Amino acid sequence: MPVMSRLLIAALLLFLSACASDPMANADALTQAAGLRRELTRSGPFLLTAYVRISRPDQPLNLYIEGDGLAWRSRYEPSADPTPRKALGLSLAAADNSANVVYLARPCQFTPMASNPACNVGYWTGKRFAPEVVAAMNEAVGHYLDRVPGQRVNLVGYSGGGAIAVLIAARRNDVATVRTVAGNLDHVALNRWHKVTPMSDSLNAIDVASRVAGIAQLHFSGSDDVIVPERFARAFVQQVGACAHLRVLPGLSHEGDWAAIWPTLLKEAPYCDH
Repeated sequence: MPVMSRLLIAALLLFLSACASDPMANADALTQAAGLRRELTRSGPFLLTAYVRISRPDQPLNLYIEGDGLAWRSRYEPSADPTPRKALGLSLAAADNSANVVYLARPCQFTPMASNPACNVGYWTGKRFAPEVVAAMNEAVGHYLDRVPGQRVNLVGYSGGGAIAVLIAARRNDVATVRTVAGNLDHVALNRWHKVTPMSDSLNAIDVASRVAGIAQLHFSGSDDVIVPERFARAFVQQVGACAHLRVLPGLSHEGDWAAIWPTLLKEAPYCDH
């Protein structure tokens, strides 16, 4: 096995098994092994953390969007910091050996609160997918696409990042494909099913299904996912139509080891039925 592959596997195992004491250090260790460099980018009212590897400006960009992170400490108590203790979106990006890979953390993740005065608890609870959040993430996508002039972007979103990916795709004309992993693609129906507070200040991915109907999409769900069961992705796929497809992976939960099989899943090209 090549030395770089061994280093990446070792870093990934450390990252996934590490305790929650220092998520930033764990993220930096994983991304260093994958050749991803940490950057901060001002986007809308937020200072966003990104991990970036762009080595071929003449090739498309694969852009990953993190999940909701540590939104709640308990069913009734939101967390003080939404930085994920197990950043599965980041682990997917690190497993992608494409020439151009960018990972975007969600607002207020992996950045000091003192540097992010716009951050408040609403942005990782009821306003996760608020219009200003989607606009800021979309602006950041444009920023990184400027580094690969004339190229298109392949969006990948994990969990709530899947909703952001779809909402961004509905605003752009340079999105080649959308992939989601355990994606929350209808938070209204999902929150109703979980019997939790609705996110009335957030946009809902399924509401823009018709606007992304021409974009080739693959949506991956785990058969053992009890956080976002596959039926919610299935309903979204049915709403989109011919360009969206669902793959249900046996034995995988919401926070399962998606990164281990991600290089194989990436080989499955999204397509439209004709």
